[in-house]
Order: sequence, then C-alpha cells, then structure tokens
Amino acid sequence: QPAYQNLRQKVDNFVSTHLDKQEWNPAMNKNQLRNGLRQSVIQSGMLEAGVDRIISQVVDPKLNHIFRPQIERAIHEFLAAQKKEESVPAPPPEPENKDPPAPSQDAS
Repeated sequence: QPAYQNLRQKVDNFVSTHLDKQEWNPAMNKNQLRNGLRQSVIQSGMLEAGVDRIISQVVDPKLNHIFRPQIERAIHEFLAAQKKEESVPAPPPEPENKDPPAPSQDAS
C-alpha cells in the first residue's frame, strides 16, 4: 500500500507540474496535450520504478509461502499424471486385414 500511494503521489505531482508549465487556451488540442503528458510520464521512468517497488512490497513477500507451494503442487500433479499415462500399457493395435472379406452369397 505505501508503494502504491507513493507512486500515485509522484504521478499526481508530475502531472500537476507538467500542466502548470502549459499555457492553456481554448484552441489547444486536448488529445495532443494528453498524449504529450502520457509520453512525459513514460519517459520519466517513474512508473516502471514505482511498479517494481510495488511488486517487491506486495508480491515478493508472498512468493515463497503462497505462490511457490501452489506452483510446486501443480507441477507434482502434472508429473504424476504424465507418469500415470506412461505406466498404462497401450492397447495392442488391431490387426489389419489386407484382403477385404468376400461378400457372402446367400441363396434365399
């Protein structure tokens, strides 16, 4: 939570500072202004660094005691199912008749 709040505050401050530097007039293209702001935020690198901090605060602590056991269990179940498939013998192939059966000629 603190990393998310910190990132949000940084982005809010960055946006405010960026918009303060813009001189507003009604003829401005809002989409161009928005896209320029988006590019500035991306180029600053603050989102990437902030997301990394969020991951290290939220995901990493849960990695070993929540995610890892679930991943290991899924792998064991998969390997056990694979081993089971390998141990079940395949049914013998049905013999192929090279000559088709002769048609029966019933005299009725």
